[in-house]
Amino acid sequence: MVRRDREPREARSPVAIDDVDKAIIEALQEDGRLPYTKLATHVGLSEAAVRQRVQRLVESGVVQIVAVTDPMMLGFRRNAMIGLKVEGDLRTVANDIAAIPEVSYVVVVSGSFDLLMEVVCEDDDHLLALLNDTVRTIPGVRSTETFTYLRLFKQTYAWGTR
Repeated sequence: MVRRDREPREARSPVAIDDVDKAIIEALQEDGRLPYTKLATHVGLSEAAVRQRVQRLVESGVVQIVAVTDPMMLGFRRNAMIGLKVEGDLRTVANDIAAIPEVSYVVVVSGSFDLLMEVVCEDDDHLLALLNDTVRTIPGVRSTETFTYLRLFKQTYAWGTR
């Protein structure tokens, strides 16, 4: 999900969640297709109450319920993290980068780079075309450094409740 149309994280207030919300989130992190009836039994509430809580968590932006794919299984053989050095307004460049379909992650950082972006490409030719024809033509992009993924050892979405 692309966050371009939402408030920046620092502008949003944290949402208060209780132990029941945490239990719901943890159960959904384990199996996002869990029926409300089983969630209700797991947390000790009625199905209607669980449905309302899940809806509140989704509407507030605390959770997203999505299908997570394995890019390699779908034929995308080249994943990379790209560090960018930027001139001018970082937010403008970040929004331009976020609009690129191959980009799965964009973050403003401190340190050697101004932005980090993660991309999912079909192969090295696709990555080269993306870098040369798209990323490096964006006004404000001064330089890039590409870190190609050789093997993914861990990727988790189960954080935030403990």
